[in-house]
Amino acid sequence: MPSRGEAVVQWDRSAWERGRVLAGLAVVTAGLLAFHRAVPNSVGHLGSLLEQFLPWLGLMVVVLFVLALLRRSAIALVTLLLPVAAWTYLCGGLLLPGAARGAHDLVVVQHNVSDENADPAGTARSLADAGPDLIALEEVLPAALPVYEKTLAPRYPHRAVRGTVGLWSKHPLTGSRTVDIKPREISDSWQRGLRAVAHTPHGDIAVYVAHLPSVRLGASGLGSTWRDESAGKLGRVIAAESVKQVILMGDLNSTVDDRGLAPLTSRLNTAQRGFAFSFPASFPVARIDQVMARSATVTHIRTLPGTGSDHLPVAARIAPGQG
Repeated sequence: MPSRGEAVVQWDRSAWERGRVLAGLAVVTAGLLAFHRAVPNSVGHLGSLLEQFLPWLGLMVVVLFVLALLRRSAIALVTLLLPVAAWTYLCGGLLLPGAARGAHDLVVVQHNVSDENADPAGTARSLADAGPDLIALEEVLPAALPVYEKTLAPRYPHRAVRGTVGLWSKHPLTGSRTVDIKPREISDSWQRGLRAVAHTPHGDIAVYVAHLPSVRLGASGLGSTWRDESAGKLGRVIAAESVKQVILMGDLNSTVDDRGLAPLTSRLNTAQRGFAFSFPASFPVARIDQVMARSATVTHIRTLPGTGSDHLPVAARIAPGQG
């Protein structure tokens, strides 16, 4: 019969031998987090699909941690430090509290109000109650537009509307025009982008509002070709923008990690703090409603209470003249 000391040594050795499969899964999870750009997009846009849900790989780490404890696997527990480090690097900063609002910060609200929204007046009041400087809306139907205009006008006298997207502002707007982001294969009338210059106390800001095409998940993978094309067209327009400060708000039908938005994220900075998962409103799993900026910093983003839409509104603080 082995002595107690021999039994302890035997257990310690076995702890480093058990759970090798769990350790392997931890390495794979870390690899997906750290090298997600290496996942090819050539088949079914698998890379973009993974990047839609990168923060949720943190749940995989939690599951592996529990299994490693139950398995009493030292090697799995140590290996889990790899995905923990990768997740923290990618997403940890978003968990930190945002700094207090600065005296020169702008507040903006972005919301896809839904073309099936039965209460546009209530939605408009809810957004205005957040007190933003700018409000960007998508899926504004012609029948609902007068309701939004009437409800928002007392506090937001300046507006620009093109097709189904609109911008309401406390500050004067000039230079309003349509931005062509329509994919080549769409032949119908399709106006889902606008640009206007907001004359704020902190300088002129070119404000873009956009609603990129939807993506579809099917047997062949993620259908995002139209969205990617539309993002490319919008990125080229923003690159040519002569006004130094730029704010982009919109339903971009993608997360900022998705390489499909690279034409935008390579030119604009995104929120430094806050996850603000906005879709679907009933159980948000991703933020596809975005606020980005150039020569300004998006310091924090958060969701607002639900409206009659299948999206949650998001509110962001922006520090002009930074970034």
